Amino acid sequence: MKLTPLDIKKQEFKKVMRGYDPVEVDTFMDMMANEFEEVLKQQKETRDRSIELDTQLKDYKQIEKTLQQTLLQAQEVTGRTYESARKEAEIIVKDAEGKAARIVEQAHSELIRINKELSELRIRRESLIGRMRVLLSAELDLLKTLDSDATQQVTRDPSLGTGKESLDIEGIITNINNDATPQSH
Repeated sequence: MKLTPLDIKKQEFKKVMRGYDPVEVDTFMDMMANEFEEVLKQQKETRDRSIELDTQLKDYKQIEKTLQQTLLQAQEVTGRTYESARKEAEIIVKDAEGKAARIVEQAHSELIRINKELSELRIRRESLIGRMRVLLSAELDLLKTLDSDATQQVTRDPSLGTGKESLDIEGIITNINNDATPQSH
């Protein structure tokens, strides 16, 4: 049987002769009932506090478990992000290297084309200069022939029939040669 403080307070004993002093017994019983009541109150508070702490402990364990899972997920995400960034960086570097190689190849091809074109232009210039020399030389020979014929026919006016006062063929050839010589800038 479980006793309560009220049971202790209401408890009555038979009166006998030569027994204990009823006032002392009642006082002791009241004191004991009060103490018992205090012990029960403390026991209830302790039980309530224990339940509260158990609940908090379960909550903290759940929070700890959640934090551990979150930490693991964050580590996994960080690892995946790092790996993804590393792969993306490799792709960017390879792409840049490919573009650089193409640019260098294009520049090299352009240089070859320009050198070839320059060489062709030099050949054309030399050919043109050669043809002009031949043409001018033939014209000079013709002029010398005409001049000697004209000198024999005309005594007073050397430009008779040409429309020109005089022609400095040697100066023209010198100017053409000077113009044909490549000049460095």
